[in-house]
Amino acid sequence: MRSARLEMALESGLFRVPAEGRVAVIRPRIGDDLAGLPKDRVTVVTGFRPDHDWFAGRGYTVAAQAEGPFAAAVVCLPRSRAQGRALIAQAAALVQKGGPVAVDGQKTDGVDAVLKELRARVALSEALSKAHGKIAVFPAGAGLEDWADRPADMDGFRTVAGVFSADGIDRGSALLVAALPAEMKGKVADLGAGWGYLSRAVLEREGVKECHLVEAEADALDCARANVMDGRAVFHWADATTLRLPKLMEHVVMNPPFHAGRDADPALGLAFIGAAARALASDGTLWLVANRHLPYDRALGALFREVQEIGGDAAFRVIRAAFPVRQR
Repeated sequence: MRSARLEMALESGLFRVPAEGRVAVIRPRIGDDLAGLPKDRVTVVTGFRPDHDWFAGRGYTVAAQAEGPFAAAVVCLPRSRAQGRALIAQAAALVQKGGPVAVDGQKTDGVDAVLKELRARVALSEALSKAHGKIAVFPAGAGLEDWADRPADMDGFRTVAGVFSADGIDRGSALLVAALPAEMKGKVADLGAGWGYLSRAVLEREGVKECHLVEAEADALDCARANVMDGRAVFHWADATTLRLPKLMEHVVMNPPFHAGRDADPALGLAFIGAAARALASDGTLWLVANRHLPYDRALGALFREVQEIGGDAAFRVIRAAFPVRQR
């Protein structure tokens, strides 16, 4: 879908890539085809580890944070409008003055609203429509500085636009914290740690020796580093479903994601449960919060000898699963 719009913009001359200089492609997703761009000059800019690794595995230069100048840029709009604005402002600052910045997005992700706002601020081209989305181009320059992302303070925690639960503590996570035992000992992993809410609660327990925060989104992990200032915290920028921690854990806590893009994907949560079972010692315990409708029971029963619901509300349930079954 994105490749079709990008190809159309290149072929029509709407998006003219200069003959020299680097091209930033900001926040593309797994599966996006960038073949229309000069691969040897492209830098994929993304802090989401699965996307980062996917493009790196295909030979692209990839960076979580990029330094300009660039000759041109393509911004791939995310679902969060605030994050989209910040990415556009970032591109306008990274690209040499007057260089083309293409903004591409799906209608379901709000591209029409973003382009309307942008048209009031810069000399935006007419948009090309294709595959349920739009692409438009503007010349880099001043005028979007107020769109740049600025960390927010939320109940004593630092957050930024686009990270999970950026505007408030997630109710499921709060229920999980309320259900955690007053005493926890040994090594703990927080899978999908986000900006560190669960980990900070875990580290209030004196018996905890280490807390490993595993988070795929670099922006969220940067917030966690500011929110969890404890010498026992260990930070991992990684995909929690594939990372192998250096030691087995006594506890895993998690509020796993269950969306891939806009679509619900229970397989993602199931992958987190499998990763938790692998990360735990034979007498270890998983503390999990999940929406009640998610089909996790069979996997929990197959991977743990003890499974019990210990809290929750009408929408969420908090589960304790202990003694992982070692797979032969």
